[in-house]
Amino acid sequence: MPDTPDTATNQASMAQHLRSFWRGHPTEVKVLLGSCAGFLLIFFLPMGQPRFENAVLEGLRLTQWYAREHVILCLLPAFVIAGAMAAYISQGAVMRHLGPQAPKPVAFGVASIAGTLLAVCSCTVLPLFGGIYKRGAGLGAAIAFLYSGPAINVMAIVVTAKVLGAELGIARAVGAILFSLVIGAIMHLLYRREEAARAIKGARGFAGEEEGHPLRDVVALFSLMIGILVFANWARADSAAWMAIYAWKWPITALLAALLGWLLVRRWQWSAKPLLATAALVAAVAAFRPEWPELAMVIGIAGLMLQASRENAAGQEWVGQSWDFTKQIVPLLLGGVLIAGMLLGRPGHEGLIPSNWVVWAVGDNSFGSTLLAAVLGAFMYFSTLTEVPIVEGLLGAGMGKGPALAILLAGPALSLPNMLVIRTVLGTEKTLVYCALVVVMATLSGNLYGQLM
Repeated sequence: MPDTPDTATNQASMAQHLRSFWRGHPTEVKVLLGSCAGFLLIFFLPMGQPRFENAVLEGLRLTQWYAREHVILCLLPAFVIAGAMAAYISQGAVMRHLGPQAPKPVAFGVASIAGTLLAVCSCTVLPLFGGIYKRGAGLGAAIAFLYSGPAINVMAIVVTAKVLGAELGIARAVGAILFSLVIGAIMHLLYRREEAARAIKGARGFAGEEEGHPLRDVVALFSLMIGILVFANWARADSAAWMAIYAWKWPITALLAALLGWLLVRRWQWSAKPLLATAALVAAVAAFRPEWPELAMVIGIAGLMLQASRENAAGQEWVGQSWDFTKQIVPLLLGGVLIAGMLLGRPGHEGLIPSNWVVWAVGDNSFGSTLLAAVLGAFMYFSTLTEVPIVEGLLGAGMGKGPALAILLAGPALSLPNMLVIRTVLGTEKTLVYCALVVVMATLSGNLYGQLM
């Protein structure tokens, strides 16, 4: 039967009431919808399905591995460095060398070189990227740094050339360097008006700002902290020289930490006794429990941050900024790693998406295979240098060289947890544009390389 006038009136009134409630209580409506979605997801979980249950376990195993291998040795030092950037690097210096109005060759060159010197994964680079962007770096320069850090560090290029061949290593190096510059330039051009307004605001923000510490002391501080980050995460490899450094990684790390303490006491006028007590405790743990380097790192960072909070206002800001980065990034990273593990599993293990599907789909050098490889690489999580043996295994299983290069160009620079965190810094639109640029350029480069080779 057709609706009566009274029925139509009641429906219109109900719709109006719902619209009014939505406008008046948007937060409550979002919470309600989110709760309903969560309930339905849990209600319809396909428990009892072997592939789904295995995918859940793979997600948890990958998250546990990430927490054990990367959070303490990689992320915690990166958070400390990012916090120090916000506290001790003058915004004026960042704006002059990396800001929106800085000469583009200088800004992009500095950002790319700084990123190249780091041997970090797509997640560890995030606090450092957030630190320089928050201090006023231009979008293009910050993006160049964000891409170059995990994609073109020296260790990754050398290992790629040694394991996968000189041709693929050179192609990765050339492609990644061009990527960092081109993607940074495109992002700058797309958002140049917004960046111009941000530059004016930033110029007002640091007008009259005085330099706190001599440049040489600031450079020494960050060089030592970055050295600790790099050597604490120095990976095992086949090269004799590489393995010689690997064998001495912890003594080198300890020496850099001792020099950092000396610098803080002599040049930054910190109290010596608390730092000596922290150093003694770290040395005791390293001597009696050498198999637990993570515990020594936690004690060292905790002692450093405790002492910083008691020294002066700048030290308190260092601690506050480091904590802000930690609470913003860690939950998103762990959640993203869990989802990535469920979808694609760990290297050599199955997730929801069967690995033979991936190999079958990227088994030639066609444009479609290369595009799929770039997309999958963008969503997968690769820790530092692990992309090389993974790609080696895929090549052995029949993957084309074009898709292999696409993974090497897109995979280390992006991952699902990486995207989630970038969104909190840049917003949804800029994050989507950046990810799309990486995937498109990786696809085009991989397709061209595949056709040539």
